[in-house]
Amino acid sequence: MPKTKSAKKALRKSEKRRVENLRIKERIKKLKKEIKKLIQEGKIEEGKKILPLFYKVLDKAVKRGTIKEGKTNREKSKIARLLLKLEQKKLES
Repeated sequence: MPKTKSAKKALRKSEKRRVENLRIKERIKKLKKEIKKLIQEGKIEEGKKILPLFYKVLDKAVKRGTIKEGKTNREKSKIARLLLKLEQKKLES
């Protein structure tokens, strides 16, 4: 346990930040899972509607420092690629 006043405050701040970061990461995971589920079901339009929200949440997480920019770029690219691949399959059929 911290002894000094500043160490106690730092512990409180750290705990608040940890909880907020976990909340943001859970939201990202939930949206990602939702988009993947829609992709598996073949619902491209619904997936495309959620995509801007997913991007927004990722960008805000980077801005806050919750996750790094490279991870955000990878996640965006992965999801966009999945949607594009499914869309091309539908067009070919």
